[in-house]
Amino acid sequence: PQPVPLIPNYDVFAATGVVRDIGYAELACNWLQCQENSLDPVHLEWLHVAWANFIREMNGEEERRTRRAHKVIAFDEFEHGIIKRRIWEGGSEEDTEWKDGHPIVFPNYLRQGGDGFNLSTPTRNQAFLIGPAFQIRTPIDDETTAHWWVACYPMVDGDTEQTPEEIPFYMPPVPSLDENGQPVYEELRSNSAQDPAAWITQGAIADRTGEHLGRSDKGIIMFRQMLEDNMRRVEDGGDPIEVYRDPEQNTYIPFMTEQHNYVDTSSRQGAATMYSPILDRREAAGKI
Repeated sequence: PQPVPLIPNYDVFAATGVVRDIGYAELACNWLQCQENSLDPVHLEWLHVAWANFIREMNGEEERRTRRAHKVIAFDEFEHGIIKRRIWEGGSEEDTEWKDGHPIVFPNYLRQGGDGFNLSTPTRNQAFLIGPAFQIRTPIDDETTAHWWVACYPMVDGDTEQTPEEIPFYMPPVPSLDENGQPVYEELRSNSAQDPAAWITQGAIADRTGEHLGRSDKGIIMFRQMLEDNMRRVEDGGDPIEVYRDPEQNTYIPFMTEQHNYVDTSSRQGAATMYSPILDRREAAGKI
């Protein structure tokens, strides 16, 4: 129906005072298993700590992360999707991971990085390499996903406003097997490869008929219900949430995000920042 939906004016797309880069990978799996992973916060301690430590060992690296268990997880629906919250072992409800949480924007975005409306506000910790950032999981077909990483970086001395043509584009490695059928561990050093490895190895379309959901899967259950509710809205002739047709309603949309006390954001391990052209340039210039 007319008018044609607008591109949502999310902070990642509309924030000023930043420069951006864009990463892309084509993944041999259905988009839904990519997105459902983002509703499973407990995977962080296993995939990105325990398994990541094994990857470091296989790559001959000495660094190891200490795994902390999730004490409590919770999920809240909000106007743009779902906010996931966590309390780590030894933490409390005063921690930013619980108070602020981490938003999933319906249906296929994961919001990461710094706050979108506090880039110049001293009331919150802004000592991030990364400002607002998205992972976007776009279906090409039932068995193929176009995965995008869109990241903003607060401008530093020497930066100028980018034209669209000046935004750097890069392609992080997609996990693969060597001639012996073993993982290429060098490709698995970043979260941006560890996550796709988990998604792709479920198969082109994950078989959910034998799954046994538990308490830690409550976010996945909530997300599936949200999908079903919005599909019914479309069947009834309405729009799902996050469809904007009126320019006056498509105002600047910022998101508050947890302040990453656990994961050191000075590291380029997370997301796809290990391959960021902007951070490469800043590192070479001694600005990191």
